[in-house]
Amino acid sequence: MQSKQRTLSGTCHFEGKGLHAGRYARMTVGPAPVGTGIRFFRSDIGPEAVIQARAAYVSSTARSTSISDGEVTVMTIEHLMSALTGMGIDNALVELDNIEVPILDGSANPYVGAFLETGIVEQDAPRHYLRLPHPVEVSDPETGSWIKAEPAEAPSFDLTIDFNSKVIGVQTAHWDEGVDYASEIGPCRTFVFFHELEFLLSQNLIKGGDVDNALVVVEHPVSEEQVKRVASVFNRPVMTVNPDGYLDNVKRHFPNECARHKLLDLIGDLRLAGGFINARVTGFKPGHTMNTRMAAALAEAIKEQA
Repeated sequence: MQSKQRTLSGTCHFEGKGLHAGRYARMTVGPAPVGTGIRFFRSDIGPEAVIQARAAYVSSTARSTSISDGEVTVMTIEHLMSALTGMGIDNALVELDNIEVPILDGSANPYVGAFLETGIVEQDAPRHYLRLPHPVEVSDPETGSWIKAEPAEAPSFDLTIDFNSKVIGVQTAHWDEGVDYASEIGPCRTFVFFHELEFLLSQNLIKGGDVDNALVVVEHPVSEEQVKRVASVFNRPVMTVNPDGYLDNVKRHFPNECARHKLLDLIGDLRLAGGFINARVTGFKPGHTMNTRMAAALAEAIKEQA
């Protein structure tokens, strides 16, 4: 059966700090006409400040994915893009009054819940899946990271992560349209290594981060003083390191939550190819740079056959 395009039946409202810029933003995600795709509207700039969510507009992949067109920039779009994709939403208008999408709880779960509560409706037009004319692969010899996409009858994703970490280990994750995104992928939060926190803060990143929206991996031994310092930055009176090597700020939803979150990111970033892709996607150690390179390569391959 041919799938129909889908959009939201009403408008969802979100607000909170952006992870990296740390600015408070108000955002709505609402219905859009058939064939619109995903568009972002920066209401704080003006009525013409609209940008399409496409790989051609990717401007930064430093710890998140940002898109820009002239003076219009929208940062950290990947979790929202993932939720729209995982929940099968073809068309939506995202209105934002600041530069960065709110990080919320560090996952796609708040979006999923809001979309389900508001309602997702079919539109009077078939969904046009993007079809690859041939396999596409991108890689980085320095890191060993790669992503491959092969023509298929339906979208599927498989990835492996390996940070050379005794805490995380080697993890795998899978998603296709037969897997419930809302319960299996959407709740999985971003993660960061404890030893990265000080550097990220010094680079003016994660200004909007707190210990409620990220798993913190404690790979190396840390002193009580170091833990107290991080607790102080995030306005927490006490934090400790669990025996499994994670800070005790949040409880993991899945043993492989880190891999599932990387899969969440990959699903969102590849939506920048321009739609739902009929391809079998496999990846090893993917990140936003590699993901968006693949999105651009997919868009180019699809354009070749047009």
